[in-house]
Amino acid sequence: MQQTGAISKDLADLYKTMGLPVDSVQGSTGFTVHALKETFKDLPFKSIAHRPDYFSFVFVKDARGSYVIDELSFDISPGTIYFTNPGNYRSFEWEEITDAYLITFTESFLKTNFHANVFLDFSFLLTETVQPRQILAGQFAEIEQLYQLILKEQQGNSPYKNKVIASLFVALLLKIKACFWQDYNPIMEGDRTSAIVRTFKQNLEAHYRALALREDKVLFRVQDYADLQHLHPNYLSTVIKTKTGKPVSGWIAEKTVAEAKALLQQSDASIKEISFRLGFTEPTHFSNYFKKHTQLTPIAYRKQHLSA
Repeated sequence: MQQTGAISKDLADLYKTMGLPVDSVQGSTGFTVHALKETFKDLPFKSIAHRPDYFSFVFVKDARGSYVIDELSFDISPGTIYFTNPGNYRSFEWEEITDAYLITFTESFLKTNFHANVFLDFSFLLTETVQPRQILAGQFAEIEQLYQLILKEQQGNSPYKNKVIASLFVALLLKIKACFWQDYNPIMEGDRTSAIVRTFKQNLEAHYRALALREDKVLFRVQDYADLQHLHPNYLSTVIKTKTGKPVSGWIAEKTVAEAKALLQQSDASIKEISFRLGFTEPTHFSNYFKKHTQLTPIAYRKQHLSA
């Protein structure tokens, strides 16, 4: 099956575009988990080229195929874990699927249901292109047990489902980290432009931590991030857009909104306090910014969450 095109959407939109069933990946929580053999029944299958807006792990117990990330090609083989993060241009092809599961998640999901400094614990999530990792059968079995528990919880109706899923997923990330990313430093991988992307992402994280600690007072602009790397802002913007498919302003907006959602859901801080903590000089500026990117005012978003 041959598809063409380039998009940047969530998993349900991607599947819909390719004519695949979407029942198992519907929802607005920012997290999905499903068995790939339930989706890809007509094999072989070749995807369209796309730039997703989510992180993903593929756990291949027994399947074969290939995928391409930014012109790098990888074989899909049994006993292997594959990881990708938002923005990379990619495509994939499945030849055979007996047992393989996909998990996708957004930064907002982790920030809202786990904690704000998630990338301090899991720096490998910031890397741009990660080589597939083949692990021992015993290690794979331990990881499989966790993603099966996550799937079971996802299919349930607990009022605490998202929190339980987040906790199990953090355990899964810790297990993955212990297997092969204990001493990982994302800044040490790749070429010059890849290093610029990773440094930008790290600076983005560091700035929002500094805002939370009141060490920074004003929201950074493109110029500020360029200055941190001694680059012209136009060059930084070009590199980030080319390598991730999303402009610097888009990264800033997503990060700001993710932090705002977490604060609105997890704290009883006033809108005024949240706006100042995120570097806005006026609460009205924050409210307008939040509504522009979510179609809801901060107050409406908080009320919606409390009534959910």
